[in-house]
Amino acid sequence: MQVIKAVSKPSSPPPSRRPFIVGIGGTTRVGSTSERALAVALDHAMTRGCEVLAFGAGQMPIEPYDPSRTERSPQAQALVEALRRADGVIIATPAYHGGISGLVKNTIDFVEDMRDDGAPYFEGRAVGCIVCAEGAQAMGTTLSALRGVIHALRGWPTPYGATVQSSTDPFGVRSGAADPAALRACRIVADEVSRFAHMMVAAR
Repeated sequence: MQVIKAVSKPSSPPPSRRPFIVGIGGTTRVGSTSERALAVALDHAMTRGCEVLAFGAGQMPIEPYDPSRTERSPQAQALVEALRRADGVIIATPAYHGGISGLVKNTIDFVEDMRDDGAPYFEGRAVGCIVCAEGAQAMGTTLSALRGVIHALRGWPTPYGATVQSSTDPFGVRSGAADPAALRACRIVADEVSRFAHMMVAAR
């Protein structure tokens, strides 16, 4: 006897929201190499269906992080509010003497304000790392240091970390011709953060 199985048509899943990616990076100088690297990555994340928001020169808090103070500058408040909504993060830092710049590290320290959140710190978020430096040694030590900070904040550093040689005009500021390798490196970071963010949004 032939058994006929009833096959029900699966219902269409409800449309999900777009992942939200927050970018942090740069120096106090508008248009620095690290800020341009961050812009390349965030622009690419948008092509992957993500909403993005950048905190570069002028948007990063400049007051030293003080855990004993409850008052925060408008820049610090905006940063923490954005990170609370973020499904992914991309951080671009210059290498200063073999480590993360003080401005970027201080900005990351404000994540401590999220310690009592339901998803504390960077928990459940992929974090892409981009380092801009003039020397290969500084690139390696700074990338390792940045990844260590992300681990300490319970984030998932992406498998690929981009390093950009800042002394070679990687984004064509002077020459008008960007280095394809630098563009590709920043876009790979964006791809990995976006992919993880899409998975997390779908899982929720």
